[in-house]
Amino acid sequence: MSLSRYLSGMAAALLATTVAAQPALQDPAIVVAEVENFLQGQTATYPGSAQISVEAPRLNRQPACDILEPFLTSGARLRARTTVGVRCLGPEAWSIYVQANVSIQGYYYVATRTIQNGEIITLDDMTGREGDILKLPPNVVVDPSQALGYIAKQRINPGTTIKANALRDPNSIERGQTVRAEARGMGFVATGEGQDLRNGAAGQEIQVRSSSGQVVSGIVVDANTVRVM
Repeated sequence: MSLSRYLSGMAAALLATTVAAQPALQDPAIVVAEVENFLQGQTATYPGSAQISVEAPRLNRQPACDILEPFLTSGARLRARTTVGVRCLGPEAWSIYVQANVSIQGYYYVATRTIQNGEIITLDDMTGREGDILKLPPNVVVDPSQALGYIAKQRINPGTTIKANALRDPNSIERGQTVRAEARGMGFVATGEGQDLRNGAAGQEIQVRSSSGQVVSGIVVDANTVRVM
């Protein structure tokens, strides 16, 4: 064998070894599919028809991942233009951020008349309109049951979207309200009046100042009663 052929063979073998040693790189299409599945799960909690478009991620030669975990950043909510984080859990840890466009066509509810503070919401007080739910402000009512029977905490003008944070549960208690404080024991029930020191829904613990000035803790039973612990 000539020297030139020998050297050529060695070079080819070295090149093959180098190529074989390089790790496989992450396929962008797999990342896109994982993000799409994740967003489909997120949109499933909304009433309406979802459309999702995920942009191809910009990868910087990340090694192929065995377990990809999409996530939304802490405190983030689903938006029309959403950033989804994707972290690799192994064999080599890395993370990237992927952009996606999301729309959910569904119904939301607006007031049909002027609803005054303290009024109870009925079916006649609201009507549905269709649109992209994700382009609406947070807390907009998208299901009539979120408002039906609730009490308005502020004036709601006709045609204005009804927001869940503008309503309160009819069994809730407001700060400053006079309530019936009830204590139960073996064979007895003691009652008295007190002033609520914070807002609270049914089942929540609040504090009540009794007529003697003592502050006690209790559980909200309904719109007028607190069970003292």
